[in-house]
Amino acid sequence: MNLSKLQHKLPDAVFNELDTIVNKYHGNTPLRMAHFLAQCSHESNSFALTKENLNYSANGLLSVFHKYFPTEALAKEFERQPERIGNKVYANRMGNGDEASGDGFRYRGRGYIQLTGKDNYKAFQDSIGEVLMGNPELVATKYPLASAGFFFNKNNIWAICDEGSTEEVVKKVSKRVNGGLIGIDDRIKKFSIFSSLLL
Repeated sequence: MNLSKLQHKLPDAVFNELDTIVNKYHGNTPLRMAHFLAQCSHESNSFALTKENLNYSANGLLSVFHKYFPTEALAKEFERQPERIGNKVYANRMGNGDEASGDGFRYRGRGYIQLTGKDNYKAFQDSIGEVLMGNPELVATKYPLASAGFFFNKNNIWAICDEGSTEEVVKKVSKRVNGGLIGIDDRIKKFSIFSSLLL
């Protein structure tokens, strides 16, 4: 696969991690790479964001995390407090402890596809052989693309990528990445850009 056409289309930090995606996480065909980069680019605002922003207003909490903030009063109590919000919404799941443990905020979403939860951080740590549990920020600063490759590989999203380059396939990949079709027009547009460079 010729990745050289991507060199000036991606930030250097992203381009320099591509070999890891190809060789370690099986993003080893032009079709897989086009799907992968399209999703990463969309999820990270064109590779600009590497960590989850939990600085929500009360209205944001009611909209995005209604399950955890069912009333306006509760949302008001937590608004604009990212650490408290993370500890509440991610408590007691994905291997995290309770709210008081601080795991929710400590293992909040990082990387271009938002690796989230203590169990996922531990699995990624085992995959790369570098200690992350004491320094989870490394996912955002050193491994934002590799963590996304790990996510694609662990969840067998490559098998969907292999189905082709139609909009329907982009939609299926998007559902596995995001749980729905949020931002689908941009995802399709980005897939078109990367596929034109790679396919």
